[in-house]
Amino acid sequence: MEEWPPGTRAICRREKPHPGAQLRLWDHDGLRHQVVLTNSEGDPVDLELRHRRHAEVENRICNLKDCGLERTPFSSFDANAAWMELVLTAGDLFARCQCICLDGDLARAEPRTLRYRLLHTAGRLVHRSRQVVLRLSEHWPWAEDLAHAYQRLALLTI
Repeated sequence: MEEWPPGTRAICRREKPHPGAQLRLWDHDGLRHQVVLTNSEGDPVDLELRHRRHAEVENRICNLKDCGLERTPFSSFDANAAWMELVLTAGDLFARCQCICLDGDLARAEPRTLRYRLLHTAGRLVHRSRQVVLRLSEHWPWAEDLAHAYQRLALLTI
């Protein structure tokens, strides 16, 4: 049996799974265990936090791929560089919108979900009494979430 290199440590973290998570066979007593294998020195709590923050970075990269980062649609390098800048801008706008305008499930949703629930919403901008009013369909399930997002954005611009 091979031994681990010197200085290698396994850090185990026990947590409650998020609501609706599918538990696995080895999730004992409703708790999930995550193990980090590292050879870094330092406080185990700080090392585990660093590992979780790295997972957030991986989620952002996955979201950027969903916005178009995995494609280079042009044959020209300059056109693909412009495409990449647009994708990065779209990813940044999605992330900022989630932080500032959204709450609940939409604040943690993937870009694909945001596109379906918010960006594909049929609406009409109406100019009335020197104000711009957004009219949304009453039957769209996420119309209220979109209206609240616009209200929060309007409060920031005042």
